[in-house]
Amino acid sequence: MHQPHYLPWLGLLDKADRSDLFVVLDHVQYERRGWQNRNYIASKSGPVLLTVPVVNRSRNEQIRDKVIDRTRPWREKHLRAISEHGYRTAPFWKDFGPEITAIYDTDWERLIDISLATTYFIFNAFGITTPVVRSSELGEFPGQKSELLAQISAKVGADTMLSGDGARGYVDPEVFRRYGVEVEWQNFRHPEYPQFHRKGGEFLPRLAAVDLLLNAGPEGMELVRAARVTDG
Repeated sequence: MHQPHYLPWLGLLDKADRSDLFVVLDHVQYERRGWQNRNYIASKSGPVLLTVPVVNRSRNEQIRDKVIDRTRPWREKHLRAISEHGYRTAPFWKDFGPEITAIYDTDWERLIDISLATTYFIFNAFGITTPVVRSSELGEFPGQKSELLAQISAKVGADTMLSGDGARGYVDPEVFRRYGVEVEWQNFRHPEYPQFHRKGGEFLPRLAAVDLLLNAGPEGMELVRAARVTDG
């Protein structure tokens, strides 16, 4: 289970790849200044932050309802940053560049739609076949925080929820056990791989997953799998 992210990072891919079902948590409150509408890519000069501009109507807006500010030319900027300044000479640009470019041909209205488009693209490119369902399609859930996540897990018939380490502060395993669900911690370990921009320089971690794809190709997912550790 994970909130939808634009240009998702490797931690999200690892979570989906390790799961029998991936739940896109799209009916919770949108987090301002979070990572739901932005991520880093690489350029010759270092990391570049790409942000999808959104219209802020209310602090209580849910992710699924978040509207993109279409008065700003963000699509052209992002495509130029990814292709011209970022990855046009990357080892696997010829293989995946046309698909990436096609994403930015659409005048997206809602953030959730381009988030899922970039997510599905990267899943397909890496051969991740885990079924995906959106939490907003599963019905109404009265709970909050751990209660909400446990209710969703129970609704889809899960016996275990794979949780990122960043959630240790608010995910209560005891709440999950009341619903017959165990919590497993992801303990994600970021792999290192050759980055053509760096040429022997310091590795840039925590970039959007397209960085791994365009540098190492589909086989890069094996580096993610090889880096996994289990919770002791």
